[in-house]
Amino acid sequence: MTLIDRRSLLGAGTMLALASRPALAAEAAGAHSEEILLWPGRAPGKGGVSGPEVIGSSGSGFGAMSNIATPRMRVYRPEQPNGRAIVTMGGGGYFRIQLWKESTPVSRWLQQGGTTVFELIYRLPNDGWEPVAPFMDAQRAMRIIRSRAGEFGIDPNQIGVLGFSAGGHLAGMAAVQPDAAYYSGSDGAESFSARPDFAALLFPVITMRRPFDTTRTKREIIGKEPDRKLVERWSVDTHVDGATPPVFMVQALDDPITPSDHCLAMFNAMRAKQRPVEMHFFEKGGHGFGLGESGELIAQWPGLFDTWVKSRTDSNQAASGNEE
Repeated sequence: MTLIDRRSLLGAGTMLALASRPALAAEAAGAHSEEILLWPGRAPGKGGVSGPEVIGSSGSGFGAMSNIATPRMRVYRPEQPNGRAIVTMGGGGYFRIQLWKESTPVSRWLQQGGTTVFELIYRLPNDGWEPVAPFMDAQRAMRIIRSRAGEFGIDPNQIGVLGFSAGGHLAGMAAVQPDAAYYSGSDGAESFSARPDFAALLFPVITMRRPFDTTRTKREIIGKEPDRKLVERWSVDTHVDGATPPVFMVQALDDPITPSDHCLAMFNAMRAKQRPVEMHFFEKGGHGFGLGESGELIAQWPGLFDTWVKSRTDSNQAASGNEE
């Protein structure tokens, strides 16, 4: 595969995010060229929604999706697949999914670099689903992708997750609790592992503990005054163990929503279990920076991630070669 300059990819992704605001919002509202439904019938779990899906048209919710009845994945197939797949998960505090400035631009950027991307449209507790619904959807997505790896030209050992904010919490839980019994199923996909091979967490919600329990993510999942057991159960760092996959994190120090302590909690948990982890702090960037804007230091993160994930792939391939 011909290598594509990371700076030109970043520039294209940034320009797309900034210049195509109406186009991206329209795409979010309309049918994608290729989608995979997560469930063969009605999705499992309690609750549900009525009425059509909603796409935000103003303010911070512009281009964000809510009222999701049909969880699914939007597929971005590259022209020259590199064998890697990533499930992208937009944030939004589990009351909406930010597509326009988070999961859609990064999905397109990854696609241009050769990665097969699956943008996850997951169910939301604020829509009326039970709090465990998004975690069912993330787990199911991983199993479907791995079960169809040959069809997409994917190495089943190179399937990762990438999430922003609440989507970072979802991706983190997928990484640390891949075998959690969120639902029961019996079709062919259920025999495949739901464990991601790596996880990228962007300004993620990690902990539900005080004093960092002020996020909308926490309130939607476990409520305002949860039992201590629930706090521990839904804090990502609680579940880091010797099998947790490698983690890459990015955070702006001026983030007013998820302070750097969230990433630090995950970093310390990974180090305590001697698991591979890389973390990048930027002085400025706020919350919801997506790919970052041209000229901002934080816009360097996609290149850093590209280098990191390729180094992990190369080291895994080398290890496999040494075993033969």
